[in-house]
Amino acid sequence: MAEKINKLDHGLFIVFEGGEGSGKTTQAKMLAERLTQKGYDILVTKQPGGDESICKAIRALVLDPQYFGTVSSRAEFLLFMADKAQHIDSVIQPALARGKIVLSDRYSASTFAYQVVARESCSREEFDFVARYALQGLQPHLTIWLDVDPVAGMQRNRAVPSQQLRFEKETIEFHRRVREGYEEYLTKHTDPSRVLRVDAGRSIDQNHATIIERMKELLQGR
Repeated sequence: MAEKINKLDHGLFIVFEGGEGSGKTTQAKMLAERLTQKGYDILVTKQPGGDESICKAIRALVLDPQYFGTVSSRAEFLLFMADKAQHIDSVIQPALARGKIVLSDRYSASTFAYQVVARESCSREEFDFVARYALQGLQPHLTIWLDVDPVAGMQRNRAVPSQQLRFEKETIEFHRRVREGYEEYLTKHTDPSRVLRVDAGRSIDQNHATIIERMKELLQGR
């Protein structure tokens, strides 16, 4: 007998956010495995690079270490926003329409934290203007924020050679500003009922348990 797949009427959009070395990618994979075991229809995706064509090409461009210090900050910001527009239109919205639970590794909070606050690529007003067009009003049902101390996070990433991409070459002060950006966006510009702040300094299993409890609440009645 085929395993029953639980589809939601309108899908569910869950986003994992956090600085380098926060463990958000690990937590997204663990949640996907848990929900799949429960019979839910899951799509795991990421930003940048959420499809196998345009987004993948944008990801290769914006994360390439050879462009460290040379790419225009305005161009970088617009590339990230272009990735979001393509990702939403080609991947996220179609999946939500089919009743899937979409788990995304990064979304708008990352762009605000990295490009607006840390990089100062544009003003907050300019971010809002571009985001309205790129996101078309799509907001996560829940943002899971893995809050990590930048020093600890960078130490974790340096232990993994494959993680040495362009943003890992930034100074620790840059990553402190990234954390400040997350703090601002997720406490002042986001509905607090849609944010779960998780201490990334705790163990992987502790954080997974916290996330599971919140997901149980979110899925009740759906």
